[in-house]
Amino acid sequence: MGIDTNKITLQELNSLDQQAFTERLNTLFEGPPWIVSASWQNRPFRDSTHLYNTLCHVMYNAPLDQQIALLQAHPDLVGRAALAGTLTPASTAEQASAGLDRLSPAEIAAFTDYNQAYRERFGFPFVICARENKKDQILSGFQTRLHHTREQELATALAEVAKICMFRLRDLVFQAESIL
Repeated sequence: MGIDTNKITLQELNSLDQQAFTERLNTLFEGPPWIVSASWQNRPFRDSTHLYNTLCHVMYNAPLDQQIALLQAHPDLVGRAALAGTLTPASTAEQASAGLDRLSPAEIAAFTDYNQAYRERFGFPFVICARENKKDQILSGFQTRLHHTREQELATALAEVAKICMFRLRDLVFQAESIL
């Protein structure tokens, strides 16, 4: 099997200027690429784990308003963007991997209700790593997480963003050794 030409090596990433680096990795997170841009300064990255840890460090140490904005940039699961087909390619594939593209009208209504209740309670959309879950687990996650405090949910949502980043990083960066 040949090298995926859509992937970039860590050596190539380390050689990019900040703008090119940011453009190449801008799909790791939803919304503006401030996390990727700020991480560039920590080059050279020894391996993908070093890069991943740097990205997470920037995210977790950002001011609260930036963390909230990051979460608010995420689309609702089975929300308007998904139903209209306007999600990013990464989000579309991730939601499909969880079976969210094959829901009954009753399931769509349940997601709509949970999305609304979650947003009203926390002020940002429900974020979960769809690649690690299927629709029933996600619906159960809504039920459990709606009982969290806002602080608990912020921590949980950021941890889910970190998981999403890990999978997307694996999709983008080629390395001979195992990644993350």
